[in-house]
Amino acid sequence: MRTIFKPGTMLYPIPAVMVSCGNATDGYNIITIAWTGTICSDPAMCYISVRPNRYSHDIIKQNGDFFINLVNRDLAQAADWCGVKSGRDVNKFQAMHLTPVHFDGMNAPYIKESPLSIACKVQQIIELGSHDMFIAQVTHVLADNQYMDPRTDKFRLEDADLIAYNHGSYCLLGKKIGKFGWSVEKKKKAKKS
Repeated sequence: MRTIFKPGTMLYPIPAVMVSCGNATDGYNIITIAWTGTICSDPAMCYISVRPNRYSHDIIKQNGDFFINLVNRDLAQAADWCGVKSGRDVNKFQAMHLTPVHFDGMNAPYIKESPLSIACKVQQIIELGSHDMFIAQVTHVLADNQYMDPRTDKFRLEDADLIAYNHGSYCLLGKKIGKFGWSVEKKKKAKKS
């Protein structure tokens, strides 16, 4: 048996990210986005979808860039707050005590407190209906050094305490249950004693 719903967005969980945009300290803004993801690996590209009536929509359209800032447990409340307040009415960086950081070659700042920030340059805007999709090329990925493994130089994403958006709720990401390719790995033979 299955319950049938009208067409909708039930592909959960999805990322909960804070997108930072703007080109001047007094014009910086943060919008919380759940409609985001990777669309190409070479060249590295991603997208965000934004309602045209949102304050950040025109800022991103005019400036042509933005940062996708991953959200962890410590930033969860700020992410929610930035998603329900408008940058037309309040400076979100100041209100949430977040630090905008300039990065060369970008108009938009990244959020210092985020464990990972992805610099994005808009390549195309597609009008879809309720949202416009900003397709962007990734120019840089900025990782907080506290999550870098000094032995391997790899980013320890699992230590960042990231959250996801799940049908109206914010949830911590769960326990690791496998890794890419583990289902087809050859099993090591047990040594005879």
